[in-house]
Amino acid sequence: SPMNSHLRTLSSILNRKGTCVRTAIICLALSAVSAWGQNTVSVRSDYWYPYNGGPTDAKPGYVIEILKAVFEKDGGKVDYQILPWKRAVAEAEKGAVDGVIGAFKSDTPDFVFPEEPIGTSGNIIFVRKGTDWKFTGFESLKGKRLGVINGYSYGDEVDEYVKAHLGDPKTIDESSGDNATEQAIRKLKAGRIDAFMEGNAVFWAQVTKMGFSKDDFAVAGVASEPEAIYVSFSPKKTSSAANAAKLTEGIRALRASGELARILSKYGVSDWAE
Repeated sequence: SPMNSHLRTLSSILNRKGTCVRTAIICLALSAVSAWGQNTVSVRSDYWYPYNGGPTDAKPGYVIEILKAVFEKDGGKVDYQILPWKRAVAEAEKGAVDGVIGAFKSDTPDFVFPEEPIGTSGNIIFVRKGTDWKFTGFESLKGKRLGVINGYSYGDEVDEYVKAHLGDPKTIDESSGDNATEQAIRKLKAGRIDAFMEGNAVFWAQVTKMGFSKDDFAVAGVASEPEAIYVSFSPKKTSSAANAAKLTEGIRALRASGELARILSKYGVSDWAE
């Protein structure tokens, strides 16, 4: 690792005599710290379990475990924090952080994408159990208040519908913040919205985590079929292409070794490539 290399060089200098030893020690120490810091990959997202959960949780999300397995194996570090989705994207867009977790290509079209996704997600319409209504297309949403997450892209057709009705609070209700999915589920359970659009895995995992019964909710229809989701990297960072390539290779290596299946099994998730 960069740290070990610098320490070996430092050790050889200490065995020499000369007045410049102290200066050399200081320079090498600073160089080692700099090299170490460059191995940190910073990623942000809102809470989107089981993909990414609480940073200090025993089960922080399977994507976090994948990132750690790939980027921390050589002495690097993954810096993961939760932010509201719109802010997470903005931070990566300006290069303040390296990337975001859980992006469709339509979420961050200018970002650098690995060849390997980290899962798939479709747009499912959820309602309260007992609701006598089914989603059969966007015309069927007339008179219904649909919950969405601020800043999310749901794909072209869905985004077009949301954008067209965003100014009408009786038609579109936006939740925001770093745990917007939880907010929206609470609104749905309380009857403040008629339906909520979210990925299947995320919705049911969050319902369970909140202590609600799955029997309180039902699927009313599918707004769009599953699409690949990614960890996408900042268009402003020179390291993005290398990070994307490393993640691509890392996911493939984890899949080949069986480690990916082991990580996913902890979250009740199957390999999307299958």
